[in-house]
Amino acid sequence: MMGDSHFSSLIRLSIGGKKFCTTIDTLTRREPDSMLAAMFSGRHTLCHDSDKGHVFVDRDGKHFRHILNWLRDGVVPTLTDAEYSELVREAEYYQLLGLIDGISSVLNKRKEEEDSHAELTRTDIIKCIQSERVRFRGVNLSGLDLSKLDLSFVDFSFACLKNVFFSRANLQCAKFRDVDAEGSIFHNATLRECEFTGANLRGALLAGANLQSANLQDACLIDCSFCGADLRSAHLQTADLTDANLEGANLEGANLKGAKLSNANLKGANLQRAYLRHVNLRDTHLEGAKLDGANLLGAIR
Repeated sequence: MMGDSHFSSLIRLSIGGKKFCTTIDTLTRREPDSMLAAMFSGRHTLCHDSDKGHVFVDRDGKHFRHILNWLRDGVVPTLTDAEYSELVREAEYYQLLGLIDGISSVLNKRKEEEDSHAELTRTDIIKCIQSERVRFRGVNLSGLDLSKLDLSFVDFSFACLKNVFFSRANLQCAKFRDVDAEGSIFHNATLRECEFTGANLRGALLAGANLQSANLQDACLIDCSFCGADLRSAHLQTADLTDANLEGANLEGANLKGAKLSNANLKGANLQRAYLRHVNLRDTHLEGAKLDGANLLGAIR
C-alpha cells in the first residue's frame, strides 16, 4: 500500500479545461527556475476548480502534454514548424528556458538539413544533359550520384557540389569555376581541359582522374588525393596543395608557379619539364620523383 506522501505529491491540473495528472517532482526538478516550479513551491496560493480539486491554469492545453513529457524525459517532440511556434509561446509563458533552447536547436538543425538538400535529382540531370549548352550555375547538387554520366561541356560554375559522386563521369571541358566541391569523388573521371579556377576541392578524391591541361589556378586542393592522376600540362598556379597526395601522379609540363606544397606527397610523381620556379619544396615529399628538365630556378629545397 502506498503512503500518504505519494498521494500528496500527485498534482491534478486543468489547463484551459484539459485534465492532466503529474507529480510535484516532475513540475519542479528539470526546470527549477520556471513558473511551474514556482507555482508548486508552496509559496503561492493556487486556483482550484470545483471538479475534484484540479489546479486551474488559464492557458490552451493543446501542447501541455509535450511540456509534461519534456519535464519528465528532457526530449523535444517532433512537430511541424507551426506547432513548434505554438509550443514556444507556451514554453515562454511557463518560463521553460531549457525547452525553448531545445526547440531552437531542432529548428536550426532542420534548416541546415534543408539547405544541404540537392535542388535536382540524378534523373533531372540526365534529362537536362540531353539538351545543348547545359548550365547548373549556382545550383545546389550536393550529395548527388552523377557517376558515369556524360557531363562534358556542362557549366557548374558557382554551384554547391559537396560530396557529389562524379566517379568515371565524362566531364571534359566542364566548368567548375568557384564551385564548392569539398569532399566530392572524381575517381577515374575524365576532366581534360576543365576549369576549376578558385574552386574549393578540399578533401576531394581525384585518384586516377584525367586532368590533362585542366585549369586549377587558385583552387583549394588541401588534403586532395591525386594518386595516379594525369595532370600533364595542368595549370596549378597559386593552387593550395597543402597535405595533398600526388603519389605517382603525372605532372609532366604542369605549371606550379606559386603553388603551396607544404607536406604534399609527390613520391614517384613525374615532374619532368614542370614549372617549379620559386616554389617552396622544403616540406614536400619528393622521393623517387622525376625532375628531369623541370624549371627549379629559385626553388627552395
